[in-house]
Amino acid sequence: MKVSLYILKNNKNNYYIGITKLEPELRLQRHNKGDVESTKYKRPWKLLYCESFINFQQARIREKQIKSWHGGNAFKRFLAKAAESSNGRTHASGAWHPGSNPGSAALAGN
Repeated sequence: MKVSLYILKNNKNNYYIGITKLEPELRLQRHNKGDVESTKYKRPWKLLYCESFINFQQARIREKQIKSWHGGNAFKRFLAKAAESSNGRTHASGAWHPGSNPGSAALAGN
């Protein structure tokens, strides 16, 4: 079973880090419809980053690692490094394809 770790960002520079067995684009839709209690009052969200894993255990380990950085310099460095590798690939919804990341201009503009 494929499991994805994903990072969302909203217009107020809030981040949400989660894991899902759904395709990240479908999970993003659920967040933006208000179906997810923890994010429904901070909509809209954009997909910034995704990683794929073969099981929930591996994804949860990575999620805990990234959440331990959240708000600190390590998290900012992680996002900046992810942004450098994107080549500007975006989807019509404004979200990035699973596995790719936002460019520096996209992070600075939001």
